[in-house]
Amino acid sequence: MKIRKIHIIGMVFGLIVLLADFLFFFNDNTNLFLFVSGIAFVIVALPFLIGVIIESKKEEEISEMFLEFSRNLSESVATGTPVSKSIVNMRTKNYGVLSQNIQKLANQISIGIPLTKALTNFASDLDNPVITRAITLIMEAEKAGGEIDYILESSAKSIDEIESLKRERRSAIYNVVVQGYIIFFIFIGVMLVIEFKILPLTEGLNVFSGGIDFNYENLQEGVASGGDEANVSNSLLVLLLAQGFFAGLVIGKVTEGNLKTGIKHSFILTITAFLISTGARAIFAAS
Repeated sequence: MKIRKIHIIGMVFGLIVLLADFLFFFNDNTNLFLFVSGIAFVIVALPFLIGVIIESKKEEEISEMFLEFSRNLSESVATGTPVSKSIVNMRTKNYGVLSQNIQKLANQISIGIPLTKALTNFASDLDNPVITRAITLIMEAEKAGGEIDYILESSAKSIDEIESLKRERRSAIYNVVVQGYIIFFIFIGVMLVIEFKILPLTEGLNVFSGGIDFNYENLQEGVASGGDEANVSNSLLVLLLAQGFFAGLVIGKVTEGNLKTGIKHSFILTITAFLISTGARAIFAAS
């Protein structure tokens, strides 16, 4: 992803919040310091997350516009117009986010660049696996001198079926995604109850087992290997973050079929868990 102006603005504001956090809360209030640090991270990362979402939407629109382009090209070739001439004739049509790429493709053909080379550049610029596969079929059909209109029509149908399957999968998996988020928030609630309701009850508790007395410190040392309540809380926080990160990746893999999409879910779940946990600590510590 290219660094844009909005990313730089987010990093600057995030750095300002982080510096203020160090100045006012670093030595005075650890819980509030962590909470504000999480907010600073959100400010920095949010533009990148929005960029990922926009890129995903753009990929979907590119696939839809290429489907329209393939259909129009197939209809033009079916009338007897050569592929190269058909592409040149279609460059003035509106294909949304794909218009600039199609105009570039038509311009390359107009100045004498071979069709196969121009199509290769077109596929390389878009870097879309579905489009690359369709362009490869078109180039092979052009080289072999086969029924190019049939190949174009088949490619259009193939892309249409792929997009339909993606939409059906997203619709079918939507409930699974909602359930995943609900389960994670329930998990956060359970961790908070353990941290703020159950662990304080063990303070001063003596457990007699086998002739050995286990007091509160001994009990926590066995649980957290740190010997104090802060280590137990930190262990629970790490558990929440790990759960959120991997749960997000799984959601992305299940819904879209790739881990890249899961990054946004991982970010949402991990930062939400961090802010809720540190915010709860700050509230309970203040009270």
